[in-house]
Amino acid sequence: MSADAWGLWLAALLVVLDLSIRVTAIIIIPRNRRPTAAMAWLLAVFFIPYIGVLLFLLIGNPRLPRARRRKQDQINQYIHDTSEQLHFGTLRPDAPNWFPPLVEMNQRLGALPISGDNGAHLIAGYQDSLDAMAEEIRKATEYVHVEFYILQADASTDNFFRALEEVSARGVTVRVLLDHWANRWKPRYRATIRRLNDMGADWHLMLPVQPLKGRMQRPDLRNHRKLLVVDGKVAFLGSQNVTDSTYNLPKNIKRGLHWVDLMVRIDGPVVLSVNAIFVADWYSETDDILEEIDITSAQPGTGDLDCQVVPSGPGFEVENNLRLFLGLLYAAKEKIMIVSPYFVPDEALLLAVTAAVDRGVDVQLFVSEEGDQAMVYHAQRSYYEALLRAGVRIWMYRKPYILHTKSLTIDDEVAVIGSSNMDMRSFGLNLEVSMLVRGEEFVAEMREVEAEYRALSRELTLEEWMQQPLRSTVLDNLARLTSALQ
Repeated sequence: MSADAWGLWLAALLVVLDLSIRVTAIIIIPRNRRPTAAMAWLLAVFFIPYIGVLLFLLIGNPRLPRARRRKQDQINQYIHDTSEQLHFGTLRPDAPNWFPPLVEMNQRLGALPISGDNGAHLIAGYQDSLDAMAEEIRKATEYVHVEFYILQADASTDNFFRALEEVSARGVTVRVLLDHWANRWKPRYRATIRRLNDMGADWHLMLPVQPLKGRMQRPDLRNHRKLLVVDGKVAFLGSQNVTDSTYNLPKNIKRGLHWVDLMVRIDGPVVLSVNAIFVADWYSETDDILEEIDITSAQPGTGDLDCQVVPSGPGFEVENNLRLFLGLLYAAKEKIMIVSPYFVPDEALLLAVTAAVDRGVDVQLFVSEEGDQAMVYHAQRSYYEALLRAGVRIWMYRKPYILHTKSLTIDDEVAVIGSSNMDMRSFGLNLEVSMLVRGEEFVAEMREVEAEYRALSRELTLEEWMQQPLRSTVLDNLARLTSALQ
């Protein structure tokens, strides 16, 4: 056969292969997938077929491996059976009509029951929260549970690590979970592991990507939770990692970037819920059931707040955090304050936010003036025009600070604080933890923090935004498309 004939046969084969890829993609990709994500994947496959297919095979499955999902199902059933007959404190009276159904939805999706008689106080200072956690660790008599997306031993966290070393030396059990991918390539990783080993901590990596050890899943699935539990009596959760406010990254130090975060110290029955999240993640990573940890004996806290901890992530059937946010946004009557460093809403969330404005609700969004992740930063910017035209007020926290807090408050009685951003990654790919709080005194604390953020921000206007150059608009829109690749 001549070279020309071979060329024709090869060309025909490529055409058939290309057509087969496109037809197969139309059948497979949209199944059980959000329409925006399906469309983004189809565009990738149609415009760059071979690269698109490789990417889809690598990161196209947003779920944890089946064995891990089975573990999550077992954990959910255990939590349900354990808590069904328990009394977690006394709830506050006169809840809004919409509140009990929202709480019931959370519990059906995997949260523990709501609990009363809780104390919760915010810690807005970056070093203050690290030192507050260290202070509580030093009071431990039985165990300390540490679970953070990023955990680094450095000058800022030295007091935290010294506290762990001190309690470990006197026989307190120190268990530590840290995300593999988030820490493995960060500065001071080896020094941190060495320090954990030297103190005798029982530590493990979360969601490790170690194919040679048979541990493999979609490589960008991450455990993004940040929590600390001391003796089952006191807990912390929020947005802050255990690291310097620059993350010790040369590029951040060069740009002068510092992270601004918010943590909450809690006591009372809700601590059992936070501990249950740790116990569940410990089991997922180690196959070890911490039977000696009691998550049933609730003790009254220092306040009377109603609190419910809501876990979410690819181990669950639906986006628990997104459904919680949507329920609150539609329930708001007067005021919605959203603080999210990465605000990349899906259609439902965008509709809920803009519909709230149409109802006459005062909606304000706090974001950073400067971004640390280019793709997410530009994807977020692609929504500014629609939000501003709808009437949402956008506050941009002034650079060189990155506003990293994740919170939502509605009206004057209900708030959510935790690790979850309002973006597609947090809804579908990250393991997150959020805490729903009912209580005017807690929302008043949130309002003080929001006022401080507002004072350190500048308001973005529609007139200013419409002066953006064309190249920025193109980058924003391209990033918006790629943000849906889940």
